Formats: sequence, structure tokens, C-alpha cells
Amino acid sequence: MRKFVAGYYDELFECIRSVKVTDVNGTELDYLHGIEHAIGLIKTHAKVAGKIIFIGNGGSAAISSHMAVDFWKTGGIRAVSFNDGAQLTCLGNDYGYKHVFEKPIAMFADAGDILIAISSSGRSENILLGVQAAKLKGCAVITLSGFDHDNALSSMGDLNFYVPSNSYGAVEVIHHSICHCILDTIMKATKT
Repeated sequence: MRKFVAGYYDELFECIRSVKVTDVNGTELDYLHGIEHAIGLIKTHAKVAGKIIFIGNGGSAAISSHMAVDFWKTGGIRAVSFNDGAQLTCLGNDYGYKHVFEKPIAMFADAGDILIAISSSGRSENILLGVQAAKLKGCAVITLSGFDHDNALSSMGDLNFYVPSNSYGAVEVIHHSICHCILDTIMKATKT
């Protein structure tokens, strides 16, 4: 059991050290520059009354809900997640599950908003359609993905964070920590 636990954390630490960040042109950035770029996007958009929209499925939906609350409550930045149960089941039933993020983004996103799209596999059709809808509305996009390095989501954003692991646990933990790092750094900067 100890060997498994030690290996689990060794893999997690290695994944953290290996996060790949790319910009809209596919240019690789170092991790710290990627975090700074994300903070710059958020601060720029927040100044002009833009909001952050979080989307994700399953564990990524939980991260989306958590971070939307933290960004507006703690950070004072307008943020929302589109994963209300009634909304998801209504849209899934009426339009098909692949449209559950695309439809509310088309309705509620404004030019100047930021979409943070979270998908462990980077292949969830509803997330990919959500990103396309956000781009059509003139939103900036930050993606967080994992699993295969060439997943569709990993190159769709203005800024893309890719975690090189096939483990849901590792990918989700690191995605969550990236979001917290961005917010905590914004909060630290506003206090100084």
C-alpha cells in the first residue's frame, strides 16, 4: 500500500512539473508565463465588466462550480458555471447532451467574457461546441485538458493548459490547482 501511495504522489508531482502551456498560435510557454498570461487575460476582461464562464462535465463540473463561486466571492470577479441540474437535463432532453453548454453560452455570453473550458480527455463534444460558441460571441478562451497530447481542446484556446496524464484523479487535481493558483495570485497582487 505504501508503495502505491508513494507512486501516486510521485506521478502527481511529475505531472505538475510537466504541465504544457500553449498560446493561440501553438507556441509553447513556460508554466509561470502561462499563469501570468491567464491572469492578464482575466484582469483585462474583468476591468471592462467581462465575466468568466466555467464549463466541465463530472469532476470538471465540480471544479467549475467551485471556481465560479471562488472567483466572484473571493476575487470580486463576475463568474458563473453552466451546470445547474435542471438546465442540463432540459437542454440535454430538448437539444441533445452535446449542446448543453453551447446553448447557454450562445444566450448569455458577451463579447469580452472569458470561457474556461475544463475537460480531462479534451474530447468531450459538449465542451468543444461550448468553446466554438464562445469564440463566435467574441470571448477569450482558456482550456484545461489532459490524456492525449493532441486532444482537440488542447489547441482551441487563446491559452491552453495540458496535463500529461491518463489518470482522472491527477488531471482533475492539477486542473483545480491551476485555477486556484490563478485566483490566489490575483488576490495576492490586489493586496500589495
